[in-house]
Amino acid sequence: MNGYQRIQKVLKGEWPDQRPVMLHNFMHAARDAGYTMKEYRDDPEKAARTHIQAAEKFDTDGILIDIDTATLAGAVGVPVDFPENEPARVEGAALQDIKEIEGLVPIDISGNERVQMWLETCRIVKDYFGNEKFIRGNCDQAPFSLAGMMRGLENWMMDLISNAPFTHKLLNYCTEIAIQFIRLMARTGVDMVSNGDSLAGPEMISPDLYREFALPYEKMIIDEAHKLNLPYVLHICGNTDLILEDMIRTRPDALELDYKTDIYKIYDFCHNKLTFIGNIDPTGILARGRTPDVEEKVKELLIVYKESPRLIVNAGCAIPRDTPSENIKKLIETTRTALPAERSER
Repeated sequence: MNGYQRIQKVLKGEWPDQRPVMLHNFMHAARDAGYTMKEYRDDPEKAARTHIQAAEKFDTDGILIDIDTATLAGAVGVPVDFPENEPARVEGAALQDIKEIEGLVPIDISGNERVQMWLETCRIVKDYFGNEKFIRGNCDQAPFSLAGMMRGLENWMMDLISNAPFTHKLLNYCTEIAIQFIRLMARTGVDMVSNGDSLAGPEMISPDLYREFALPYEKMIIDEAHKLNLPYVLHICGNTDLILEDMIRTRPDALELDYKTDIYKIYDFCHNKLTFIGNIDPTGILARGRTPDVEEKVKELLIVYKESPRLIVNAGCAIPRDTPSENIKKLIETTRTALPAERSER
């Protein structure tokens, strides 16, 4: 059974021959390939080579292709900074007043150079591996987080409680942008799509605000992915205990969650409904821990999930650039040796 087949199995709720691994490792992989983050994000050939080399070196089952969290923001006019050795990041707002949404005209992001760079990277990697490894094309920010970038965080938090009608107009605008990216990504041939919506988590807004302003728009983009016959992963950073049930209501095929979320709650809510991806601490354990720490945490996760096949092992968020390769190897080694052979025959 190859990596593509393993991940297909767990998405269906069936046991594979061994637990699959799909890492959020673009920063570490770029360093390992000898590229700066600028070289990685500016050249699809180098970005693709980065992911191909990492997947073959560590023998992962799936590949998560990510570039940064500012591509869509830049495409809709948000100022973006491009550090030499860090991912791109927003450094301002596109809308100084929420009412400016009334003057925004629809845009076509397909001509955006950075969007095309992301898509071309995915095409190259998918063409290289075919159906040997499972390719997940991340599609940058979900509507709520993209809208927050367009307004700036402080203004966005105020909009949620004082300008609901205009806020929903901006969210509809951002949903159309996100859907465009998903449609473009589908044409690359990837096996799965995903978005991050970290500004929508309980560490930023209340569950009530999540239900009103984030959930409906997440569901729209997930529905679009399903219309395109693609499974979908929703990722929210931080502690998502308070909205786990709500996130499931968006009908994703998988949730990718941070180490701060209670793994027992994750298991209770998800193990017989959808696949869980995660959730080893990327900084405290993978980047800063020792190999025995990595082994211990992976085993703890696998013990919780011992009765369910719906697990893809990963970090809870992006793996830092300076993570020791030995720790990544230990994560994969521990995962590979943990599933009894007889379990796969059920």
